[in-house]
Amino acid sequence: MDRISFVIPCYRSEQTLPGVVNELRLTMARRPELDYEIILVEDGSPDGVWHVIEKFAEEDARIRAIRFTRNFGQHAALLAGLAAVTGDAAFFLDDDGQAPLDELFLLVDELEKGYDVVYGVYPEIRQNAFRRFGSWMNRKMAETLLDWPKDVQATSFFVCRRLIVDEVLKYDKPYPYLDGLIIRATKNIGHVLVHQRERAAGRSGYTFAKLLKLWLNGFTAFSVKPLRIASFCGGVLALVGFLWTIVLVIERLTDASIVEGWTTIVAVLLIVGGMLMIMLGLIGEYIGRIYICINNSPQYVIREMQPRDLIACGARKSGED
Repeated sequence: MDRISFVIPCYRSEQTLPGVVNELRLTMARRPELDYEIILVEDGSPDGVWHVIEKFAEEDARIRAIRFTRNFGQHAALLAGLAAVTGDAAFFLDDDGQAPLDELFLLVDELEKGYDVVYGVYPEIRQNAFRRFGSWMNRKMAETLLDWPKDVQATSFFVCRRLIVDEVLKYDKPYPYLDGLIIRATKNIGHVLVHQRERAAGRSGYTFAKLLKLWLNGFTAFSVKPLRIASFCGGVLALVGFLWTIVLVIERLTDASIVEGWTTIVAVLLIVGGMLMIMLGLIGEYIGRIYICINNSPQYVIREMQPRDLIACGARKSGED
């Protein structure tokens, strides 16, 4: 491996990004035999982080910058960065300063052992309860629906080979979900224990709505298991209803004093009706996403890039400069 490309999605990180970039450059100076580049993707951030990114790109030829027209989400930003990498491996990290950059070579060395992807796994997660719950849900969804290895925790601090980069970039549809694209390409995944730092400043940009959108991307874009689960639940309910009907008929035939109750009827209607609405909603979600894909909705739209000849595929380029 001669060259590493670092991809950093940037959102509300005007205060933290300079520290991340400067530490990354100092860390890479420990291995002068390794060339590197840093690709910063501004994901429609409302703060002034783009000005910070522009300044870095002007001062350092190793730093490349991409700016979206609006917020398209972390995974879209990661794919935009991937489309511009030129290295033998792509390394992903967040812009909040929690990634242990002093341990990044542990992942690089592990990758050299033959893995396609290596994740930095945190034995202790330094996030609030809401984000820990979101991470746990995301992990369980990936294990259940995507057959993700249970002994590997998918984090935002990981490195992958050029082979995986090229395979992931074949996906040009909306609703990208990077973990799903990776597990679709390989299961040769390793991990290294690293120590997550406290957040340098600010708070996570993930809200409940964004986490819900991420989960929907995961289990509707890369798995049909939710539809199978819905079919199974429908079959179970039909079987329970059939058996319940037999019991009621037998009771009515053996005991003429039993009066049919409205409570039972209403309960059955609510249960069955609720399940039907859930299943219809799930099917509608799949159909809606198919419709948007057919309409060629872009993964992201790029407003500008530094340098201007930077190549980024899978996107639409805005006419604005």
